[in-house]
Amino acid sequence: MNTALRRVILVVSAGFALMLMMSAAQSVSALKVEEIAPGLYVHRGHDDVATRENRGDIANIGFIVGTRCVAVIDTGGTAQEGRALRAAIRAVTPLPVCYVINTHMHPDHIFGNVAFERDHPEFVGNATLGEAEMTHAESYLRVLHRELGTLADGSTIVPPTLPFSGDLTLDIGNRVLKLRTWKTAHTNNDLTVYDERSGTLWLADLLFVQCIPVIDGSVLGWLADIATIRQMNPRRVVPGHGPIDTPWRPALDAEEAYLAGLVRDVRAAIRQGTTMQHAIDTIGLDQRDRWRLFDIYHQRNVSTVYAELEWEQ
Repeated sequence: MNTALRRVILVVSAGFALMLMMSAAQSVSALKVEEIAPGLYVHRGHDDVATRENRGDIANIGFIVGTRCVAVIDTGGTAQEGRALRAAIRAVTPLPVCYVINTHMHPDHIFGNVAFERDHPEFVGNATLGEAEMTHAESYLRVLHRELGTLADGSTIVPPTLPFSGDLTLDIGNRVLKLRTWKTAHTNNDLTVYDERSGTLWLADLLFVQCIPVIDGSVLGWLADIATIRQMNPRRVVPGHGPIDTPWRPALDAEEAYLAGLVRDVRAAIRQGTTMQHAIDTIGLDQRDRWRLFDIYHQRNVSTVYAELEWEQ
């Protein structure tokens, strides 16, 4: 074999090896999902804050399959998780993704959106979602990169292309999804998805199971929303955090009791002239053993409730 031919073979071999390496790097393991009702798949996130160990995978996310297309409900905390969710969909069905629905603005639910841009879906969200995302984009991305390092690479905010307020019906093929926006509660841009076929209400972060509820909106609005959810009486619900197989009524009762207790105790503290800091240091400490992540979020909840209620008198 002459020298020139040997060089050509070496170059081609190196190129082929590089293509194989790139292909392997681009391959994505499918996110683990559970089919909780026919055509309705949920991934159970870790009960934790975002860390390198859990790769930012901390929210319950998933998708619903119709006869025409697929609707994704929340996409996870990183572009990487979004790609893994997309791979899970492809393991189930070749149908196109026509909707990506974001239930609210928090990073663990939205940063996987970018993985679905190539599918050209409608990105659906509350009419207030886009502004809220843009307002928080810089801080969300800064914290994401600080906590996850290179695992956050490629993660970015994809704003809604189909914003709405009130009610919206989506037909994904012999399957009707009824979307609804809510009063300011967990955030000012909450929405839920009701799957008529299975009787499943995807509550997202309007329901925390075993994990402490996090108030980033209005505690009074949240309590009002809970009363409405109870009247809707779905067959099953999907919470934003915590086990997905827990009976929803007791879980909703526990969340309501925690939030109502904050309102009661903070109102009493304000009437007594207690400072916000003293309220933060003393209110609700008996709840510590009842909720995961209590020490991370409870004092913040007290301060949020205090700020909401101090001017209501």
